[in-house]
Amino acid sequence: MIRLDHLFIALDDWQMTVSLEVAAGSFCALIGPSGAGKSTILNAIAGFLPHGNGQLLIDGRDMAFLAPADRPVSMLFQEHNLFNHMTVEQNVGLGVDPSLKLGKTEWLRVEEALAQVGLDGMGKRLPRALSGGQRQRASLARAILRRRPVLLLDEPFAALGPALRKGMLQLVRDLAEKNGQTIIMVTHHPDDARLAADQIALVQEGTIAQVGKADAFFANPSDALKAYLG
Repeated sequence: MIRLDHLFIALDDWQMTVSLEVAAGSFCALIGPSGAGKSTILNAIAGFLPHGNGQLLIDGRDMAFLAPADRPVSMLFQEHNLFNHMTVEQNVGLGVDPSLKLGKTEWLRVEEALAQVGLDGMGKRLPRALSGGQRQRASLARAILRRRPVLLLDEPFAALGPALRKGMLQLVRDLAEKNGQTIIMVTHHPDDARLAADQIALVQEGTIAQVGKADAFFANPSDALKAYLG
């Protein structure tokens, strides 16, 4: 479980306090207007932003003093973050060992991860030879190989068309279920939240304005959600 208990985050003169619980193995979507604090929440969980008062717990363990590399978290960003001078399989292999000192078994794991995301046979290519969607698939394969129990998605598919974005969301959900991962996703597309999430939270003005199970979230909108959806 991921538990944010009155977690206080300050960025210059902007502040937010967040309380949220995400059950282990579930998929939570954060929606809301730009600047509300959605990505800030992800960055705090990942350890890229310090927080003040309150608690941040993952499976009951306090994350307050753990560096990003030591947290049980992987994160996918809007940018695919692939190294252009390295092959796709090398980029993905970084998820196993940043030094790329991989044995035969590890390289087989890389091949399997590429196959899982639909990039079978593309490992020798450079990132520039892939489409935008394929580059994001490679980033997803790298995240899978890190084998962290929590996967954070900061709009990694925002630049993709509706059909491709839908396919990627389904792929992420399927792989997360297979690997037992917990997911928190930031999105500006309510339909993406409807499609993929078990739980949805509306972030507005630095706080959680509404949260609930996906099937009931839009059926019983708060005034804040009504205003956001127009």
